[in-house]
Amino acid sequence: MTSAAKLDLIRRYYDACSTGDVATMRETLAEDVVHYFLAPNRGSAPVAGDEGLATYWQKVQGLIDGRWVVDSFVGEGDQAVIEWTLYWRPDADADRVATRGAEWYRFADGRIAEIRAYYQQRESSSELEGFDYAGRGYSRLGHEQSSVHPVGAQL
Repeated sequence: MTSAAKLDLIRRYYDACSTGDVATMRETLAEDVVHYFLAPNRGSAPVAGDEGLATYWQKVQGLIDGRWVVDSFVGEGDQAVIEWTLYWRPDADADRVATRGAEWYRFADGRIAEIRAYYQQRESSSELEGFDYAGRGYSRLGHEQSSVHPVGAQL
C-alpha cells in the first residue's frame, strides 16, 4: 500500500467511527483485526475481529458523541503511525473535551490488521504543553478537523 492509500484508509475508518457506521468500519478492517488499548484506561482489554471492533465503536460513539480526527501521519512499509484527537462528551450534558493520542497501525491485504493505541482517557482535555496545534494544522476544540483530515475527507 502507498502512504496515501494508508492515510485514506485510516481517515475512512475514523469517519466511520465518528458516525457509528459499522458497515464502513468493517470494509476498512481485516477480518482478524486486533485493537490494543493502553492500560489502565477503562475498557483497556483488546478488541478482536472486524465485527467486534466495529460494533464496539458503534456503541462507544452512541455513549460519547465522539469525533475522531487524524492530526498527523507517517507511513512506511506495512505500518503507519498517527497522532489523533478525539472530541467527545464525558456525559450527555458536558462540554466537549479533546483527548489527544497516538496509534500504531499494521496493514495486511489493503486493510487495517492491528491498532495499538497510546493515550490516557480523562474527562478533561489533554494536550502537549506549549505545542502550537493551530500553527501546525492540527484540530482543536471548536475546529474538529485538521490539515490532514478535513471534514468529509473520505476519498
